Amino acid sequence: MKWSKSLLLLAASAAEAHYTFPQSVLNGVTSAEWENIRETENHYSHGPVQDVTSPSMTCYELNPGTGAPTIAAVKAGENFTFTVDPDISHPGPISFWLARAPSGQTAATFDGKGEVWFKIYQDGPSGLGTSSITWPTQGQKEVSVTIPECLADGDYLLRVEHIALHSASTVGGAQLYISCAQITVSGGTGTLGTGDLVAIPGAYSATDPGILFQLYWPIPTSYVNPGPPPVTC
Repeated sequence: MKWSKSLLLLAASAAEAHYTFPQSVLNGVTSAEWENIRETENHYSHGPVQDVTSPSMTCYELNPGTGAPTIAAVKAGENFTFTVDPDISHPGPISFWLARAPSGQTAATFDGKGEVWFKIYQDGPSGLGTSSITWPTQGQKEVSVTIPECLADGDYLLRVEHIALHSASTVGGAQLYISCAQITVSGGTGTLGTGDLVAIPGAYSATDPGILFQLYWPIPTSYVNPGPPPVTC
């Protein structure tokens, strides 16, 4: 019995170091868990994706092909917030991506496969070249992105991705935490240039410098976010 309790404590400790993005916040209203965000495979374990070629990279869905119950209505220029359960406990960059549902599909039916994704935000570290490198999201319980004012109206998947770099010095060591929200955007000007769209998986390789990264020693003096640069209005 003592051994079983020890295992349970270890499992609980490991889960606390991991995280999910289960709820949205729009105009101060917090959704139910997995209401307009697709339930992820790590719903219970909170564990990451570590194979950047895995199909789980798209939206990390527990039940691929099954959308969330609702689609969130968002105005271009508004903030969309994902809650973090319990918080972002590891250092690393966050990014947000969009993929527009094709004609005849909605954000709830679109699978996000193929060259359909473009990045709208990424962050970077402070303290490069010192022993105090930090990322803005570490310890945060919510992460937000502004939906571009120049986005075309329509249904989209909004993908959040946090890359934990604390074990990223070996291939497969980076930990990716992912969720996809279902949104309908209105009020955009439709002038956004998305550039070359990418597939996810497909946008990253395991040896990209932003995925295979030595965080601690030798002290890094630069960081290159993986994937394409964000597009802007």
